[in-house]
Amino acid sequence: MKLTRRNFVKFASITGLFGLTGILASCSDKSAEVKNVAAAEKIPLDAKAKVYFTQKIDAQHLIAVYQKINSNIVGKVGIKIHTGEPHGPNILSPDLVQSFQAQVPNSAIIETNTLYNGPRYTTERHRKVLKTNGWTFCEVDILDEDGDVNFPVSNGFHLKEVAMGSHLKNYDSLIVLTHFKGHSMGGFGGSLKNIAIGCASGRKGKSQIHGLEDKGEWLEGEIFMEYLADSGKAICDHFGKQIVYINVLQRMSVDCDCVGTGAAAPVMPDLGILGSTDLLAVDKAAVDMIYNFNDDRKNDLITRIESRSGLRQLSAMAEHEMGTPNYEIISID
Repeated sequence: MKLTRRNFVKFASITGLFGLTGILASCSDKSAEVKNVAAAEKIPLDAKAKVYFTQKIDAQHLIAVYQKINSNIVGKVGIKIHTGEPHGPNILSPDLVQSFQAQVPNSAIIETNTLYNGPRYTTERHRKVLKTNGWTFCEVDILDEDGDVNFPVSNGFHLKEVAMGSHLKNYDSLIVLTHFKGHSMGGFGGSLKNIAIGCASGRKGKSQIHGLEDKGEWLEGEIFMEYLADSGKAICDHFGKQIVYINVLQRMSVDCDCVGTGAAAPVMPDLGILGSTDLLAVDKAAVDMIYNFNDDRKNDLITRIESRSGLRQLSAMAEHEMGTPNYEIISID
């Protein structure tokens, strides 16, 4: 089967039908299975990571959240976002990101090409999409334009190294600015997915993460989440304390921004912005907000998460010591 965007999304939809046991089990029950948890900055197990929160999704409050977590962001800064397929209806607003990027010195947006043969498959095509979607206000560095570089995975579940876009090594710090939403293969797309797949080179790295190089077939379910965690760990280890994570819980379709105009319309209302120096805490806080939402509009998104074994992202990060599931929400409103 030729790997096009349509077939890629179709495959993800089909494979997601085979994991429907345990639908609507509680997030806390799943998280209780986590063992050997330690935070990226060695927060004790009984301590809590700080996750800053605002209900207001605008440039002023996005910047305010960032200013609570940016003390270690120095040097040349990459801002990793998902720039989306052409005319994607749910992507972060370029106007919002422009205001944010303008106050981060020596920064550029960073992206990579896709594994599937679509509008962002080559650098030339990708740059046309960037223009179409309004990402013209600053440099956009396509990390794998000049190939890839291997980042080691320390004590990975499956991978010993991952091929990242070669330009990633040119950055001192990383801001992971994520449109949090569902995902056809990962269940949800948070900060882990944004770096794990989003920084991997379009051909080799993404092929490794999806299991095509190692297993010779597309991965699904819990094992795919473990490959995601392996790739994310390589990036976390590389940047150390010079990486921060922001999840924007806005227009949360069950589909990723890679689906483009075909993405399902969001059912969940916008919830706000979360920011932390702790990757696991910020992704778990976003998932918990969805699970704890007080009406049935959460059900489609929860079904998407659980039908793909998406909660394994959280326990895999914990086992990799990529953060702590214990956090406190600190409102800045």
